[in-house]
Amino acid sequence: MTATTNVQSEAATSRLVRVKEGNLDLQVHYNDAGQGDETVVMLHGSGPGASGWANFNRNIDAFVDAGYRVILMDCPGWGKSDSIVCSSSRSELNARVLKGLLDAIGIGRVHVVGNSMGGHSAVAFALANPERVGKLVLMGGGTGGPSQFVPMPTEGIKLLQGLYREPTLENLKRMLNVFVFDTGTLTEELMHTRLDNMLARRDHLENFVKSLAANPKQFPDVGPRLGEISAPTLVIWGRDDRFVPMDVGLRLVWGMPNADLHVFGRCGHWAQWEHADKFNRMVLEFFGH
Repeated sequence: MTATTNVQSEAATSRLVRVKEGNLDLQVHYNDAGQGDETVVMLHGSGPGASGWANFNRNIDAFVDAGYRVILMDCPGWGKSDSIVCSSSRSELNARVLKGLLDAIGIGRVHVVGNSMGGHSAVAFALANPERVGKLVLMGGGTGGPSQFVPMPTEGIKLLQGLYREPTLENLKRMLNVFVFDTGTLTEELMHTRLDNMLARRDHLENFVKSLAANPKQFPDVGPRLGEISAPTLVIWGRDDRFVPMDVGLRLVWGMPNADLHVFGRCGHWAQWEHADKFNRMVLEFFGH
């Protein structure tokens, strides 16, 4: 394991801010860790019980130790942020909220790390605010559209949606067993913590299901616009991703003019967690050069 000198805690870094952006007026929770001239925003995925801290707790310390300020945003409908029914593009909603959060706390230009839904949201933010993006890291998401090789919706997405509708420990285990490559890393403590997070905010679960009913396509295909993103981008994928197949990552690399690709073997949908040490080293090297 990589040694860290500054161990962050969720409670000590927890913050709330009121975001008023366009017609939005939401209380948004975020974690604010470290200090530095450059800021890294980390955006989580859409799984039930997800939050910025839950998704990136294996990464925060390494980035703080490297001299970055780290912002973890709980997207509306997750974690400690307000719940919402989204009837349009979830990617663009999250991008607007991120802009409002950064404006509220006085941060201009950022690097953005996005996992799954967070990848979609990072791309939407870059398209809407190109001047505010330094570098991008996208894992398991970034643009919609079908896989050319795997029937859609994928096995993992079906299990995720089923878990939202029936939030039981059995359904959570069923989803997580597809989520990562090595299921031996899924401790009982992790699963019960995730279940507690889910059940603590049933309004989030109910509104996600309502959102899908209002608009089944929460993450639209922005493939035709990827060429507009000039920011240096690192696309990271798990070879064994059963939620968003690897060929979707190839679409990002084909479409974005300054994108590189790294594929982790023996890795599912959670690259930053399953291969945390190597992920941290790789992304810090990318940000530093």
